[in-house]
Amino acid sequence: MTDAAELRRRTRALLDAHPPATTDRRDFLRARFDAGLAWVHYPQGLGGLGAPRSLQAVVDAELAAAGAPDNDPRRIGIGLGMAAPTILQYGTDEQRRRLLRPLWTGEEVWCQLFSEPGAGSDLAALGTRAVREGEDWIVNGQKVWTSSAHLARWAILIARTDPDVPKHRGITYFVCDMTDPGVEVRPLRQITGEAEFNEVFLTDVRIPDSRRLGAIGDGWRVAQTTLNNERVAIGGTPVPREGGMIGKVAATWRERPELRTHDLHQRLLGLWVEAEVARLTGVRLRQQLAAGQPGPEGAGMKLGFARLNQEISGLEVELLGEEGLLYDDWTLRRPELVDFTGRDAGYRYLRSKGNSIEGGTSEVLLNIVAERVLGLPAEPRTDKDVAWKDLAR
Repeated sequence: MTDAAELRRRTRALLDAHPPATTDRRDFLRARFDAGLAWVHYPQGLGGLGAPRSLQAVVDAELAAAGAPDNDPRRIGIGLGMAAPTILQYGTDEQRRRLLRPLWTGEEVWCQLFSEPGAGSDLAALGTRAVREGEDWIVNGQKVWTSSAHLARWAILIARTDPDVPKHRGITYFVCDMTDPGVEVRPLRQITGEAEFNEVFLTDVRIPDSRRLGAIGDGWRVAQTTLNNERVAIGGTPVPREGGMIGKVAATWRERPELRTHDLHQRLLGLWVEAEVARLTGVRLRQQLAAGQPGPEGAGMKLGFARLNQEISGLEVELLGEEGLLYDDWTLRRPELVDFTGRDAGYRYLRSKGNSIEGGTSEVLLNIVAERVLGLPAEPRTDKDVAWKDLAR
């Protein structure tokens, strides 16, 4: 069994063979993946060693101390946090070998083709159609709110393959090549003035059946793996004490005593405590994740993340007064990633409004927590046994 001492030995061997100071960044990342030190809990040959997930921190600490490059995880978060665990669980051996290595090294960026103009909160109502034609599927439809689509090589895609069964049962999960004919990406301008999101139009896009993940019609179950991991990735990202947005406000409070009032002080204290509770809850959630697959508890973390971000950014704007209304980043049109702490207060305030929508709306996540975590009675669902084609739209 691989233990911490063995991982340290393997990490030192990697560093000796590929010194970070003299090795090309991409070559180092490839060598790290091949050594099984990318994500140690993955199987051998797929970037891991079959070790306990908790031991990843041992490798990361050794590499950070040696000044080794990382794979820029914020830029490729969709691939790492959503696509990879789904491919690992449902992909064929060939799919895993082809897709996971360039995903982890960042050579191939991923996006998520799930939400549609008429199927966001009610994702199972999606209408993008995939029709079988020999060994291919012909896909037509429109997806929306697609982060990084303008940068992506691959997309995880769910489409309706059987309209004659209830909406949750007629969905199939695919991997879509974003460079294929018929894939059109258009920018969506946001309240921040930027176009971080996109809408994607699929017109007679031909996807080989070899790029299907899971069984035909079983896409909803496959998608739950993606969605559960997405909520953990959004709401459960590890941060140090006073990290993230609460750290920015606390720093301003300490550095700008002229801005302080008693009321703002009380609110800041309350939000600081809530942020620390959320951070410690995230630690517990990641410990649970280390023991298996993420469950519905991730919905609670994502809920707290959205609410705290919005309340903290609102407090920051109040604290700064007129200065908090300034926002000078309107010319940055197509960002590669969301940066909540490296921008100004005005950006944080505007961008955080999307936190309660992306990755599952807060209203839907409240239902998930109520029904699947607390065991409360489910809401009535009158469309549960109705064929998708017969649903009112």
